[in-house]
Amino acid sequence: QVQLVESGGGLVQAGGSLRLSCAVSGRTFRSYAMGWFRQAPGKEREFVAAISRTGGGTRYADSVKGRFTISRDNAKNTVYVQMNSLKTEDTAVYYCAAGDGSSYYSGRYDDWGQGTQVTVSP
Repeated sequence: QVQLVESGGGLVQAGGSLRLSCAVSGRTFRSYAMGWFRQAPGKEREFVAAISRTGGGTRYADSVKGRFTISRDNAKNTVYVQMNSLKTEDTAVYYCAAGDGSSYYSGRYDDWGQGTQVTVSP
C-alpha cells in the first residue's frame, strides 16, 4: 500500500504563507494523481487542490483559487501546496491523498496521509 506523510503545518498569521509537503513511498509516484483536502472541526472534509500524474494539469477549489498552488517533484516523490494570503477560514487539518489517473477528475482517492494542522490566527 501507498504511504503518505504530510509536513509543514503550523501556526501562521492571516495574510501569511505556508508550504505543505507530502512525501509518498515507493517508486511509482509518477503513476499517482495527487490531491490535497482539508477538514475543519465539525465540518466535512473538502477538496482543496489536485494535480495530474504528469503535473500538466491542476484543479483548485474556488475558495483557494489564486492563493494556493499545487506542484509535484517526481525526483523527490513529493507533492506540495504553496498557500499564500492565508485566511482564518483556511484553518483545518490538511490531508494529502493519492489515486490513479481517474482520481484527478473524480475527486475520489484511495490512499490518505495522517494530516497536518494548519492554524491561521487573526
